[in-house]
Parts: sequence; C-alpha cells; structure tokens
Amino acid sequence: MRIAVLGGGPGGLYFAALARQLDARHHITVWERGAADDTFGFGVVFSDETLGGIEHADQEILAAMRREFARWDDIDVHFRGTVSTSGGHGFAAMSRKRLLAILQARCLSLGGSRSAPRLRTRPRWPAAMTWWSRRTG
Repeated sequence: MRIAVLGGGPGGLYFAALARQLDARHHITVWERGAADDTFGFGVVFSDETLGGIEHADQEILAAMRREFARWDDIDVHFRGTVSTSGGHGFAAMSRKRLLAILQARCLSLGGSRSAPRLRTRPRWPAAMTWWSRRTG
C-alpha cells in the first residue's frame, strides 16, 4: 500500500511509524515543507490516559518520551484570589522539538530515510520535502 502523509509534525510522524509497524510492506511518504527541526509552539502535554495508548501502540516511543518528561498530578485553579487544588490527574509534558526528534528517530529505526528538500520558487502543498520514505518490492 502507498500512503502519503501531509505534514511531518508529531501526528504525521506518529501515524507513519504506526502504519509501518502494522505492515512493513507499506510505502509511506511524509511530506513536510519545513526543515526537520522546524516547529511552532513550545511544548506538548499528555494525560496518563493518552500515555497508556502510546504505550500500547509503541513502547519504544514511550520509553524515549519518558526520559524527557516533566510530570505532575495536581491541578491548581486560581480564581478570585482563592486556589483550589484537584488531585489525581496524571500529566506529562515535553519539548515539541524533542518530541519531533524522537518520532523522527523512530521512523528511521523502522527503515525510513530522509530526502533532501526539493526547493521550488513558488511553494505548493505538498511543498518542499519528502521526509520519510520507504520503498519496498
């Protein structure tokens, strides 16, 4: 099966890694118009429930992510001079750049490869870069 993924952000890379694990015969191309380490935003927050889903799907990605986490359980709500604390919520956060690096490394470990950007004078979508491509057969 040929699969094209538009966007080399966390969602696109994670999907590519999972699709590759489902069937190593898939030819997956992730199209990304920016550089591999371009990012917008600062961090990504995951609930414990989401982390459980990642653990079920790909333990290697989760292990790499855990080394980067800041974790907390309580949520403080500040309202009109009072603070209310709600406990029992598990969350973890990490840098978006580190998350991209982890997912890119996972795609490479599954047999992907990087291609140099193909620059155009007038970018169109899918624009400049085939990030991860694995040809089979």
